[in-house]
Amino acid sequence: MAEKKKSAPVSTGPVKPEDKKKALETALAQIEKNFGKGAIMRLGDDIPVNVEAISTGSLSLDLALGIGGVPRGRIVEIYGPESSGKTTLALH
Repeated sequence: MAEKKKSAPVSTGPVKPEDKKKALETALAQIEKNFGKGAIMRLGDDIPVNVEAISTGSLSLDLALGIGGVPRGRIVEIYGPESSGKTTLALH
């Protein structure tokens, strides 16, 4: 019968912000090393692309989409549970 190997005890105390940041930087560096520069990025690091949009006619929907409507020349998928208004939105 095989013997169980004892693992090192894991600290369950609060994690310091410096340790979190160091672990994140290490993980990002490892991913970029394995998969190349640009394989992963932090949200907001890149300059947003200016996309031309077609207004939906609904101000609140345009604001929710983030660019002022649906993007011109792109495929838009509307999904959700049944009876949630997908067809009504598409026919609007």
